[in-house]
Amino acid sequence: MSFINYAAREINCKIVYYGPGLCGKTTNLQYVYARTNPDLKGKMISLATETERTLFFDFLPLALGEIRGFKARFHLYTVPGQVFYDASRKLILKGVDGAVFVADSQEERMEANIESLENLQTNLIEHGLELGKIPWVMQYNKRDLPNVTPIEEMRRQLNPTGVPEFEACATTGEGVFETLKATAKGVLSDLRKVGA
Repeated sequence: MSFINYAAREINCKIVYYGPGLCGKTTNLQYVYARTNPDLKGKMISLATETERTLFFDFLPLALGEIRGFKARFHLYTVPGQVFYDASRKLILKGVDGAVFVADSQEERMEANIESLENLQTNLIEHGLELGKIPWVMQYNKRDLPNVTPIEEMRRQLNPTGVPEFEACATTGEGVFETLKATAKGVLSDLRKVGA
């Protein structure tokens, strides 16, 4: 749930990047961070485990406008992809306003994508939320690799409800900002509906 900072005239919104291990969540955030004006972002914090990293930073995109005189500041998080970090995933989802599901397009990763998407749904329910009731976007990452699943098949298995979706290559930045912008717009649209 969004947090309102009256002194700074800001609404703080939380977007969580979710997906299986090594699907490109961290690469997405690193790309956004590297290309965001230093005056508009906070420090990137990386919490490393033995095999995974959880990243966090916040930024203030001026182009997305205001809500009743308040600027929107977005806090972007990644969750650890490995299943045994489920407690961390649940904690990071607390207070989420929007989500990006980063799917690994490699054929051999479909099962991991499905498992991670089901895990996202389960963990949201524990916070009293439903995936279909919060703004979220599907990103088909690693589209530059030779062994990718066709988009139609990925859509059939991972996005049957037709949420906004983007093909991406997080290492080059293709689709990265488009994914984030669509998620942020969804979050802002929800905030406007409730009259923040």
